[in-house]
Amino acid sequence: MKRNRDFGAARELGRRADCGAFLLVWRPRPEPDAATPARVGVVASRAAIGNAVQRNRAKRRLREIFRRHQQLVPAGLDLVLTARAALLRLPLAEVEQRFAQACRKLTPPAPPASSSPSPQSPPPNV
Repeated sequence: MKRNRDFGAARELGRRADCGAFLLVWRPRPEPDAATPARVGVVASRAAIGNAVQRNRAKRRLREIFRRHQQLVPAGLDLVLTARAALLRLPLAEVEQRFAQACRKLTPPAPPASSSPSPQSPPPNV
């Protein structure tokens, strides 16, 4: 994800999972884009992470974790990974494990509900 409005839409309309070292926000994309692979956006603020070197390291770690585990993310989702201070203190393996656990919470976009009523079964014969 690159556009500011995509980040804003994910944050306003998406669901959140607090993973300690990072915050995961996800949102299903509108119908025409629902079958495309998941997109990821990474955020690392100066207040949470520190100087430019630390922010870039945090963003590289989150991008690499997504790259390694993107098969766990259902298609048609926008993800925003927001780095927290603990991200640089924890071993990469532990952060990967937290990401994999968070991916289990992701739900694929729900298929549209059919408007026709389902047929009811007749009452049983006695």
